Amino acid sequence: MGSSVFAQKIDTSKISFKPKAKVVSRVPQIKANIQPYKPNTIGYGSSSSTLSNTTSTKRGKVLTVLKVYPNPVVDQINISLRLDRETSLSIKITDLLGNDVVTLANERVSAGEQTKTYTINKLNPGIYFLRILASGEPVVKKISVL
Repeated sequence: MGSSVFAQKIDTSKISFKPKAKVVSRVPQIKANIQPYKPNTIGYGSSSSTLSNTTSTKRGKVLTVLKVYPNPVVDQINISLRLDRETSLSIKITDLLGNDVVTLANERVSAGEQTKTYTINKLNPGIYFLRILASGEPVVKKISVL
């Protein structure tokens, strides 16, 4: 009779492992910690302009980032992008907290596909965000600097 009690305890311990495995599998879904970062990046302008920009982006995208290479970056980064119309373009590198580290571009750019090359020489090795903003439409890419 005592051996059947031990068998039941072993069965319950096997069952209790399965919910723990499910809890562990849910952990990667929490990695959406980039989401709170995006509203902060939009919030640099006045709130009225960001509201009008978000409604205009629903009509049609202006900015398409085709490629950011090489990644990881050593000393030069190439950004290949397509603009649907002439617009002001801002390209910044921010740290993981969203602080601006380097402004690569802040200029008026014509429509079409373009590849821009920038030299990055004063950044410490680590992970950064490349924030590309055209017509109030942000695109954020993660880059590693060696």
